[in-house]
Amino acid sequence: MFKRLALVSLLLVTLVATMVLSFSAPTIQAQGDATPAPTATPIVAEIGSGGGIHISFWNGLTGSDGVTLNEMLAKFAQDNPDISVTVEMIIWNTLYQKLQTAFVAGEEPDVFLLHASEIPQFGSFGVLRDLGDQYTSGGGWLADDDISATTMSGMMYDDTIYGIPLDNHGRGLWINTDMFDAAGISTDPATAPTTFEGWVELFQKLTLDGNGNNALSPEFDAENVVQWGYTVGEWPNVNFIAALYQHGGTFLSEDGKEVTINSEAGIAALQQEIDLVYKYHVSPPSAGFDTWQGFGAGTVAVLPTGTWYRNQSLLQTDINSTAWPNWQFGPQKATWFGAHTFMIPVDLKGEKLDAVLKMIQFVSENQVDWAASGQVPARLSAQEALDPATYPSNILLGQTFSEYGVQDPRSTVTQEMLTYLDAELSAALNGMKDAKTALDDAAERMQEALDRG
Repeated sequence: MFKRLALVSLLLVTLVATMVLSFSAPTIQAQGDATPAPTATPIVAEIGSGGGIHISFWNGLTGSDGVTLNEMLAKFAQDNPDISVTVEMIIWNTLYQKLQTAFVAGEEPDVFLLHASEIPQFGSFGVLRDLGDQYTSGGGWLADDDISATTMSGMMYDDTIYGIPLDNHGRGLWINTDMFDAAGISTDPATAPTTFEGWVELFQKLTLDGNGNNALSPEFDAENVVQWGYTVGEWPNVNFIAALYQHGGTFLSEDGKEVTINSEAGIAALQQEIDLVYKYHVSPPSAGFDTWQGFGAGTVAVLPTGTWYRNQSLLQTDINSTAWPNWQFGPQKATWFGAHTFMIPVDLKGEKLDAVLKMIQFVSENQVDWAASGQVPARLSAQEALDPATYPSNILLGQTFSEYGVQDPRSTVTQEMLTYLDAELSAALNGMKDAKTALDDAAERMQEALDRG
């Protein structure tokens, strides 16, 4: 009874946060690993025709990554003809709400894929199965040392392992190499700037007006830009988190009880993003500009996006592009990354549980195939097995996650806090609030959520 009541309370809080977001924020691109404007209707795939055990599986992979996973599940079904799987692919923000409602109603799926940052939220309500018995330390099949310490830490809540990671996915850059060549800029990532000033100059050289002047020229017309050097619009949350840590800031205090995004480091980080739009004129405001479409149309030179962009870039046969590590605007290197993670309801038992565990093990042991989604396999052995010629972006960006990656805050109210932050970042990046006001307003609402949590 306590679990159901607690989940009802959580659902009400989430719905309120969603209402606040819809009324407070200008246009905000959807978060996640799919296209910037995924369909709101779940994509359903029936995999396998076995009349024996049937598995229901929910995830948020509504883009090409979902296609890749379904192809892997089709191979699983061929090897296990007694098991069939119904896969529902639902955009992330809708998936969170639908899953919470399903747990309240007792109609949850047999297995679901979320981000590691959601483990504290669902783990705190006692609805997740302890998966420690699947790791070799608990007598299982998955070697603990085949998962990095950083990734493994995301699988845990209250000293219990609740997840099995599928990947590390996170941020980097895609650059238009023809535009770099035309501007006389090297496409070698080793030559990338290491200061904000250096990046501004690079973006200025790549930003052109209708008369062919770049943003460094005295004749540059900021009202007639035809080629942008950069864009701030895709997923401002994770861009800000990276910049915050680059400036020595933190999301939460060391004890996890205080929101600290509105520190001097946070204000400096957000001000840089604002300046790219309104001072240097190298990026359009975030509202109303489709960053992926801009890059594909040849009007954006440097696209900050994620590992999931690999397949999209391959479709753009008229755009010569390559991946770069994330920018460094502050004194320290940092880039955001997360982990798609399998979780199982605590009440799943018997042959259906056995079938779900068999499916997860199959996917985990074939993570080299998962690299075709653009993501970085979670297992270190799979990362080492990647072909450099086929998966250069997976390898390059995966190394940055291991070296200086930062993740979402570990909290039972992470999603609610990020909702408030997203709204205020959007307001700042669209010229509606200054950096300090936006972060102070976000921190106030985030602190209320944290105190409740």
